[in-house]
Amino acid sequence: MLVCEQKVLYVFPGQGSQYVGMGSDLYHQYASAKKIYEEASDVLGYDVAELAFNDPQQQLNLTRFTQPVLLTHSIACLEVFRDLTDDRLTPVMTAGHSLGEYSALVAAEALSFQSALKLVQKRGELMGTYGEGEMTAFPLDIDTIRPIAERYHCAIAGCNLPQQTVVGGRGEDLALLEREVQEQFARKRPVRLKTEGAFHTYYMVEAALHYRSVLEAVEFDLSKVNVLSNFTGVCHKPDPVDIRASLFFQLFHPVLWHSNLQTAFADGINLIIELGGGIGGATEPEGKRPNLEGMIKKTLRAADHEALYLAGINEQTLGNMATVVGAIQ
Repeated sequence: MLVCEQKVLYVFPGQGSQYVGMGSDLYHQYASAKKIYEEASDVLGYDVAELAFNDPQQQLNLTRFTQPVLLTHSIACLEVFRDLTDDRLTPVMTAGHSLGEYSALVAAEALSFQSALKLVQKRGELMGTYGEGEMTAFPLDIDTIRPIAERYHCAIAGCNLPQQTVVGGRGEDLALLEREVQEQFARKRPVRLKTEGAFHTYYMVEAALHYRSVLEAVEFDLSKVNVLSNFTGVCHKPDPVDIRASLFFQLFHPVLWHSNLQTAFADGINLIIELGGGIGGATEPEGKRPNLEGMIKKTLRAADHEALYLAGINEQTLGNMATVVGAIQ
């Protein structure tokens, strides 16, 4: 697909796309990536590179560490991509899934990297301290799963696709819900997610109440690039008061990712670039797959919308992506 007049969307993954070794290839190959990791270490007060690359104390999957480390990797990928393309590509919109919304705000220059690190460090700490519960992804639409989930005091945590809804609740409640779903829909297999709590549900209300004052101390400037809001499903309003409110509510309301993509498509986005994270069984960065690719491509097909999707999540894919971008400019 040849993209002549580019309307670019940058997207960033959220929690669950972390892995030991993440960013190590970029750190050793690109000065811009190394600088990002060093800056993150100075802000956070611990060696982010050591934690991300080696995880000596097995802390990477603890929310308070996962979130700033993932943010760092996403922004390192962004900076390397900018270097490789001489910063010739300017997005008209950015978006992120859950935690990824903070990377999106940084990419849009609505929030400084330093401020974002402080926010997600505190956000992760509060979510880990005050939250509880777990999460399960169901291959069902929201109208089907919601009434069943609520019978077991579980709540909708995310709408990724029309036929993929994430639910949060206590582990024992989710187990009952999973059993009933499998009894009713034999071919619909639930997948329990690896999280420290029932994110984006009422189980995060106390964390959000503590987080509100943290948000109030941070400056936002949404004057350059539109950023999609997980809470509303559409773009953030430019007023910092509204941005803070949306990030506050995002903690205990469902992530409207499918709505975010629909909003982007309606705006005519025709080039989508994913940056950061990685999933899959491989142990090295070059063997990882992009986290959001499946959801994006399924939504493109369902909407009958044409857009070129590219991903840069490690040294190899960033280099390949830069080559493609150079060819279409």
